[in-house]
Amino acid sequence: MTVHFIGAGPGAPDLITVRGLRLIQSCKVCLYAGSLVPEEIVASAPTDARVIDTAPLHLDEIIAEIVAANNAGYDVARVHSGDPSLYGAIAEQIRRLNKLGIKWDITPGVPAFAAAAAALGTELTLPEVAQTVIVTRTSVRATPMPNNEDLKTLGASGATLAIHLSINNLALVVRELRPLYGDDCPVVIAYRVGWPDQSFIRGTLSTIRAAVKESGITRTALILVGRVLGEAAFPDSALYHADHDHVLRPRV
Repeated sequence: MTVHFIGAGPGAPDLITVRGLRLIQSCKVCLYAGSLVPEEIVASAPTDARVIDTAPLHLDEIIAEIVAANNAGYDVARVHSGDPSLYGAIAEQIRRLNKLGIKWDITPGVPAFAAAAAALGTELTLPEVAQTVIVTRTSVRATPMPNNEDLKTLGASGATLAIHLSINNLALVVRELRPLYGDDCPVVIAYRVGWPDQSFIRGTLSTIRAAVKESGITRTALILVGRVLGEAAFPDSALYHADHDHVLRPRV
């Protein structure tokens, strides 16, 4: 028996990996975070599978379902949104499983920031504009942020920021980043990326709060900040330059 932690991607049923889909199709027990994972993704579970939305469950109840499956000899598809390595809360589950001697593995998924960039038709790294993407969040009601991971510290790099779980903290985001990135720095709010009702709000650090307030968006939104989101001028990458040689394209 194995618990398969599966990244379901940002929402679109066809953005799950082939491996993840096959695992769901083969497991007699499927636990999924129904607040963020569409039912269409777990609809591929066997017709006789026990399919449970874990949104209303606490950790002990989730582990109890896994233990029951283990006692019955059934593999478990534990389906999380996006990629489970980012804000997936899998580490605490794995810690419990290790103590219980229950096997597990992880299948990655498409993270929301990657799906947002694809939908926007943009790169999050551009030559001489930004070569670093920082995935972070702010502290609202969730676990406090560790020391030195505040936006002032991270934003000092000028990197592209993908700020999760923080739409209700937008005032803080703007206040902390305006002195670092400038009032005219582009911002994109990506709402429910990959879902049928996905939408994007474009603005700058000086205009985005008013735009979000008008939209009424209060949850399930990713905040992207950085010059790469605008009409930034950038040179071609050196990798494909005619004068750039490497082991697969040696100098003539």
